[in-house]
Amino acid sequence: MTTLETSVRARRSLAARVASGAAGGVMRVFLILVAVFWLVPTFGLLVSSLREPTDIASSGWWKVFTAPGQLTAKSYQTLLENDAITSSLFNTIWITVPATLLVVLIGAMGGYAFAWMDFKGRDWWFLVVVALLVVPVQVALIPLSDLFGKIGIFGDIIGVVLFHVGFGLPFAIFLLRNFFAEIPRELLEAARLDGAGEIRLFATVVMPLAAPALASLGIFQFLWVWNDMLVALVFSNAESQPLTVALQQQVRQFGSNIEILAPGAFISMVIPLAVFFAFQRQFVSGVMAGAVK
Repeated sequence: MTTLETSVRARRSLAARVASGAAGGVMRVFLILVAVFWLVPTFGLLVSSLREPTDIASSGWWKVFTAPGQLTAKSYQTLLENDAITSSLFNTIWITVPATLLVVLIGAMGGYAFAWMDFKGRDWWFLVVVALLVVPVQVALIPLSDLFGKIGIFGDIIGVVLFHVGFGLPFAIFLLRNFFAEIPRELLEAARLDGAGEIRLFATVVMPLAAPALASLGIFQFLWVWNDMLVALVFSNAESQPLTVALQQQVRQFGSNIEILAPGAFISMVIPLAVFFAFQRQFVSGVMAGAVK
């Protein structure tokens, strides 16, 4: 072995040891610190939602560590007694859940059709779907407002849902089509030989295999719709406004209603976080199941 080969192997060995150490304890400590730093604002909002308005105005949320007696659930009681906030919370659910389920279901059917069904102009239609990915939401606000007004759904929850479904489908079809295209053709042909039609094949073979992609799409769509405010500001009214719009209106009166704003903001944040972690578990299990197969 030459001197050059020995020095190269030594350098590689040293780099490998450094990478291994970084991937171990040092990296783990760094990621924990990042996670703690990221959770500090969330914890501060939670503490603020459990304090009296006078305490919030007089000191920071960290004061609770020396005066734990400040913690109270009175703000959440006040929030639940506020009809505008509670109705907007339910409106958010009525908007987010249908918009997510419809995008996942219709996107799965569209993605399967583009991946495995032959029809005239399939590739050109798929290029149209890809082109729609770059269309900004702002372009459609005025035309769709006029259209929804003519058909009588402007200001209703169904109008907000349809807008989110329309703008969520291009990404859903693009994502799921690419996933479905990776399914082995032999698996689909075997199911067809066993007598499975397209509907049964889609429901019993393709959809279970697509669990990781469906979970990812559901997370993205849910978070986007739940946290949306622009579309809701344009297409909803006082009776159909979601929680983001209701909180935005509360911010205008900041100072006199902090006992509503703080717990409302925390609820608006913690629900999508809970949904994310719930779907993440299913996502990881689906990926592991696919790896085993």
